[in-house]
Amino acid sequence: MTDPREVVEQQLAAYNSHDLDAFAATYAEDVLVNRRHGNPLQGRQALRDTYAGQFAEGRCRAEILGRLTEGDWVVDHELAHGVADEPIRVLVAYRVREGLIDRVDFLG
Repeated sequence: MTDPREVVEQQLAAYNSHDLDAFAATYAEDVLVNRRHGNPLQGRQALRDTYAGQFAEGRCRAEILGRLTEGDWVVDHELAHGVADEPIRVLVAYRVREGLIDRVDFLG
């Protein structure tokens, strides 16, 4: 069984290196992403479509300020760069099942 922390760490490394294929590969085909301001994303292709532009521009990066884990869940306290004019702090909860992230909840 894959450690959820390892999967989330692989996702973060792909995000920070703007590798869309490696990033998408860490997510389940039917992933549900509940974003901070509504408009949930459903499915890996929607995730790819949403992140493609910012990855191509190379403008996004996340720093982990803290991490908690429990069972299938990994909750990161992140400082996100390049998604707004100034870095923003956000909590992101990732659920990992069968070695892939199948749910993401952006909090705050």
